[in-house]
Amino acid sequence: MKILHLEDSELDHQLVARALHKDGLNCTLTRVDSLDTFAQLNATQEFDVILADYRLPGFTAMDAWQSLQSMAVRPPFILLSGAIGEAAAVAAIQTGISDFVAKDDLRNLRRVIERSLALFHAKNAEARALKELALSEKRLADFAQHLQAAIENERAAIAREIHDDIGGSLAAVKLDLSWIERHSTAADVREHLSTADEMLRHAIGASQRIMMNLRPAILDQGLYPAIQWLAESFQRRTGVKTSLASNNQHIQADKAVELTAYRTAQEALTNISKYARCSEVKIDLSDAEEVLTLEISDNGCGISRQSLESPTALGIRGLKERAKVVGGWLDLSTREGAGTTIILSVPLGTRGPSPLEEDFL
Repeated sequence: MKILHLEDSELDHQLVARALHKDGLNCTLTRVDSLDTFAQLNATQEFDVILADYRLPGFTAMDAWQSLQSMAVRPPFILLSGAIGEAAAVAAIQTGISDFVAKDDLRNLRRVIERSLALFHAKNAEARALKELALSEKRLADFAQHLQAAIENERAAIAREIHDDIGGSLAAVKLDLSWIERHSTAADVREHLSTADEMLRHAIGASQRIMMNLRPAILDQGLYPAIQWLAESFQRRTGVKTSLASNNQHIQADKAVELTAYRTAQEALTNISKYARCSEVKIDLSDAEEVLTLEISDNGCGISRQSLESPTALGIRGLKERAKVVGGWLDLSTREGAGTTIILSVPLGTRGPSPLEEDFL
């Protein structure tokens, strides 16, 4: 172990060296008695521990401690002095100094050194773990952003194919059926034509609904009309009373934010139709205080803790990651038998295009 000893007394230095070797600590001590030399040694060498007398000619241990502030990692710094009171020692420790040992209590010096080193290594390990966790979270956020962009691009591509291929074919079939109907008087033929025309209208409606779900072109009309369309469609499909309230029917937001809000409402309503067993859904859309807020509440059966913590419960996690991509957050409040509320919040402001906006630019 390499120890740097900031001490102006050679006798005190020898006493410290003797005490440590007597206690069986395998170490080398380097004594220094000036602030310049102290700073130079720390800049050119690495020491495991620093022991420092409090008062030295022309400076104090606190000056020495301040000279280390530019170091990325500072070794344990222990005050070893007889000229400092308990209050001053506590104040010094509050600045980041590791510990204090009185010069007349050298029998505890090895224990203090080892404890300070253990704490130092534990803090470094924690710092490394936190840094790795932050990097991992960033990678996850980047991956989530890339995945959401890929999903939206694929949805848009599928919607275009449905529109161009299936939609075109259905339109052509409708024209042919209309031609046959105009040129046929047979009752049985006209009956079959009526059935075919009804099925065709159903197919066209289904393809339009699928295209709308894949790429919500209605967002071009604004966020409020898009959410309103979702609410009305949900009510028609499920029979559940659904209301929409907003402080502003002309909310202005980035396309990526609008898409996030739309997908959040879409996913929430889908989950409500599957699991909530409710009789009423309330949606509130607001841009108050420059924050887009989308709140969706139902009076259904709620969600159990077990369901929320299930490894297969990816819907809510996906919505939270989607919210993070646009700088927002998602909160969920639920209680079994008392319904569920999902709140999406996204600060509104100037920001660059997101990959999620690619389909709309």
